[in-house]
Amino acid sequence: MRDAHMDALIEMVGERRCLWRPHQVKAYACDGYTAEEGLPRAVVFPESTEEVARICRYLYEHDIPYLPRGAGTGLSGGATPTGGEVVISLARMNKLLAVDFDNLRAVVQPGLVNLTLTRRVAHADCYYAPDPSSQSVCTIGGNFAENAGGSHCLKYGVTTNHVVAAKVVLPNGDVIDVGAPFGDAPGYDLLGLLVGSEGTLGIATEITVRILKKPQALRTALAYFDRVADASDTVTDIIGAGIIPAAIEMMDQLAMQAVDKSNYHVGYPTDIEAVLLIEVDGLAAGVDEVMERVVEICRRHQVREVRVAQSDAERALWWSSRKMAFGAMGRISPDYIVQDGVIPRTRLTEVLHRIDEVSRRHGVKIANVFHAGDGNLHPLILYDSRVPGEAERAVRAGSEVLRACVDAGGSITGEHGVGIEKIGEMAYMFSEEELAAQRAVKACFDPKGIVNAGKLIPLPGRCVEVKRAKEIIEENWQILDSFPDQAAVQVRGAWTAEAGTEASTSAQG
Repeated sequence: MRDAHMDALIEMVGERRCLWRPHQVKAYACDGYTAEEGLPRAVVFPESTEEVARICRYLYEHDIPYLPRGAGTGLSGGATPTGGEVVISLARMNKLLAVDFDNLRAVVQPGLVNLTLTRRVAHADCYYAPDPSSQSVCTIGGNFAENAGGSHCLKYGVTTNHVVAAKVVLPNGDVIDVGAPFGDAPGYDLLGLLVGSEGTLGIATEITVRILKKPQALRTALAYFDRVADASDTVTDIIGAGIIPAAIEMMDQLAMQAVDKSNYHVGYPTDIEAVLLIEVDGLAAGVDEVMERVVEICRRHQVREVRVAQSDAERALWWSSRKMAFGAMGRISPDYIVQDGVIPRTRLTEVLHRIDEVSRRHGVKIANVFHAGDGNLHPLILYDSRVPGEAERAVRAGSEVLRACVDAGGSITGEHGVGIEKIGEMAYMFSEEELAAQRAVKACFDPKGIVNAGKLIPLPGRCVEVKRAKEIIEENWQILDSFPDQAAVQVRGAWTAEAGTEASTSAQG
């Protein structure tokens, strides 16, 4: 509804850069995590730091909740409205502001697409290293908010390793500069705090990043394994041998099946359990020797076949097959939930076995496509939302997968963020005292608690509520195996609702 606040926003950015009608804002009801959504109060499109600051200052002074948004490719609901917030879209702030090839630095606006930066500096044999699978559409501002990684983060690190400075609009509209283009900024590491804060502490409007020179040479191989365990052990031994590949990716049989039904058909053997995509790069004089060592380690672990790419086109096809694996799942399942847990790579075999147990216990298929080199798992839990109970089983399976990662000494997220999807899982990873410390940081930046509220850090008591609800369900869930399917669905729904009510009452008491 248009009101005085809407008029004020329109006055700041113009009528064409402010959406408020329901049919206009519907497209901004969620990000890439589509399981939950909510209509924003309005969507505004600033084009400068000054406009962002003016908008934030007005909204904060009038206690109007708001959240920033990049390209909407996030997979945890970080840009999903939960209570009628104003969405500040940074899509129009998409300029490459400056490039310093001598010092390998670039200054970008947050709406610049990740891959666009690499393309804009490619003529100087440079590139931007973080490469999420969505790099052709995701923005560097979104990568900043989520601390995104990608296939090559094993060797080159995640976003925080490549951001050196930023201009940030604080929740109240103040503008600060953090970090330093060269060297280390003295004082507290505010830049490190802001990268990965999921838009809860401020909005980066200019970001200074490192760009890298392209390596002299690279070699890429596919390794086929009859057993997932052998592929997992190969990953551990490659790193243990002191080799740091640019990337080691793994796909299991179900993922390969989906990809080979898509436009990125490679022709994977249909009877293998796993494939590794391994890439090494560096000086031309040494890269072949490194790849030979990798191949030898694969052979020690009963690899069926190792193929080394013979052309740039073949390498590009293999990488397209991997990067498009998520989208290819539509070939074999109408719906899926993707998780993002991290584990020590030495425990890959153990955790993948637990994921298989979760799959069988809940009656859902789980495909595994992930960054094996740094233990960043991306289990894709397949389901059909049209079948009663399947979505519920998929969500529960995802929760168990994350707990398995934490039990193994890992984390509930590696690069997708917490958002709203995993906020209930924070209690599995942190104590209430640890979460209280994080809430104190949030309060320093946003005393009113209205900037991207309900994301990343649960409110006091929320962890207790969620944990108790899950305990109640856990206590009763196992006996449902003997129920007819429809009866089980009804009982599960009743227990879930009852658990939430009981936990809420307990927390209030």
